[in-house]
Amino acid sequence: MVLVLYSVFHDIIIDPVLRYRYQMRLAILFLLLFIIFSSTAYAARLDVDVRSSEPFLQQIIREALAAPMLSAEDDRLNRQRLGSYQRRLPRLVKEIIEPYGFFYSTVTTRLDQPAAAHFRIIIDVDTGAPLLITSFYKDISGAGSDHPNLLRLLQEFPLKENDVLRQDLYEQGKGALRQEAAALGYLDATFSVHRIEVHLQERRADIDLRFLTGGQYHFGTISYVDRGGYPEHFLKRFVSFKQGDVFSYSQLGKTQVNLIDADLFRSVSVRAMPQYEENFQVPVEVELLPLPRHRLRPGIGYGTDTGGRISLDYRHLNLWGSAHELVGKALLAQWRQQLETSYIIPDRRRLDSLTLLTIGTEREDVDTYYRREVFGEAEYRRSFGRGYKGSLFVRTTTERSRIADDDKRTQLLLLGARLGWQQMDHPLTPVRGSKVQLEVQGADENWFSDTSLLQLSIDAATLVPLPQRFSVFIRLRGGTTWHRHEFNTLPVSMRYFAGGDRSVRGFKYHSLGTVNDEGDVIGGKHLLVGSVELERRFLQRWGTAIFYDAGNAFDSFTGYRLKQGTGVGLRYFTQIGAIRLDLARQLGEKDNRYRLHFSLGLAW
Repeated sequence: MVLVLYSVFHDIIIDPVLRYRYQMRLAILFLLLFIIFSSTAYAARLDVDVRSSEPFLQQIIREALAAPMLSAEDDRLNRQRLGSYQRRLPRLVKEIIEPYGFFYSTVTTRLDQPAAAHFRIIIDVDTGAPLLITSFYKDISGAGSDHPNLLRLLQEFPLKENDVLRQDLYEQGKGALRQEAAALGYLDATFSVHRIEVHLQERRADIDLRFLTGGQYHFGTISYVDRGGYPEHFLKRFVSFKQGDVFSYSQLGKTQVNLIDADLFRSVSVRAMPQYEENFQVPVEVELLPLPRHRLRPGIGYGTDTGGRISLDYRHLNLWGSAHELVGKALLAQWRQQLETSYIIPDRRRLDSLTLLTIGTEREDVDTYYRREVFGEAEYRRSFGRGYKGSLFVRTTTERSRIADDDKRTQLLLLGARLGWQQMDHPLTPVRGSKVQLEVQGADENWFSDTSLLQLSIDAATLVPLPQRFSVFIRLRGGTTWHRHEFNTLPVSMRYFAGGDRSVRGFKYHSLGTVNDEGDVIGGKHLLVGSVELERRFLQRWGTAIFYDAGNAFDSFTGYRLKQGTGVGLRYFTQIGAIRLDLARQLGEKDNRYRLHFSLGLAW
């Protein structure tokens, strides 16, 4: 094989320089192959078999021992090395197990060679009786001596009288006390006495442990080395503590996380300055390096519901040095175009609250309808903790639309509220999560609107991991509308439709709904859509899925018909979500058709 390859390169490559380069590369390749095969095929093998009357020690001993290097060729040298290693083993094993309370062990070893270049050392460990703690004196003193958390940890110390003396549990208990004391602001906490007296002849051990908390520290002044151009009142929203609060490194970390999550700064440093403390007050120093004020993020993609699309997001940070933001979004897709600008005003006190002022225009031209909308919205958002978020909004919209040869112009002034709950282990590529979004909005013809209506919508989804890299995704969408006048007075944007990538797959986007006498889809005042998807991941980033969708938009809760679709899908998981390719087939139709769906992200 080598000669054949060499002769081929020798005959084909005429240029002497190129021939020399290839000859050198071949020589290096053959040398590497020789080293790999010689080192793997002929290296001597050593197995260490530990047998003990205490099974939990077997793995501990095996991991603590460092096996000697064996020669690949010299069997005599290997036996000499192993003999020396074998003579040291009893002492080494005794030292390994003594911290676990076994001071009276007996260790024997023997060397075996089951096959050529294969050695085995068998270690028999008779631990003997363990060393017990006959007395254990524990005490806590200092300013925090009466704190219930510290008293509880001292009471629940992992070791007590008549237990086996285990130094790992001893250090674990000491570490827990130090950690809790630091979390409570006792930064000088230390063990004034920590002594273990071992009496080998009497087979007993005595422990004397005395914990001194020292004084309790509090947060002092907060200073900014560099605010990054942001006003101080704005930055205070991210600080999770106040001057005078009990000092805690976890609160420092939480403040740093808050500032990082704001996505406003390139680097964040929040550090305590204990060297400058006065009267147990620890000053804190914050240094920030802001991101560029102007940020552009272009995008390009394709989706079955939108066709080819390009987008551009613009973000202006810290407008006028007031921490306000200006956000612009532009979308140019085959069947949908959108231009939107938002002005964001953060709450002066609450980190989780803000006000958005938005204006925009949207145009949509699909098989079922055409609409063009100009809108403005003011919204106040607030988080309630534990994944709950809510908002109140007022929206004014003017819409021109055409559906089933009916052209109309509608103006609405909508008042509404949104309430959502979300728990996910990752915002873009979750493995487990749930989400619920509830929205209610209404308009009255006596208040700058052409019709009166009240609409309630709900969107819920859950993703549950299963064994063997399976997962199940369940989605439910529903809605209902109450209106005072005829249905055709409702603008297209306030009607419900079904069908598409994130609805009933197998049908075109917004192609399902109530039909008129001519058979044209005109939408519905109620919506019910559900989906169940079973997914199986394979390799690193790939997955397959089977799914079943059902739903429709309709006008009456009696006599409606749910459209159905089922199919298989292929997934490729990226850092910004899953690329989804689904082949769906309609069910229950006179002519069940197939449809290919392509989208990006989880269908929440």
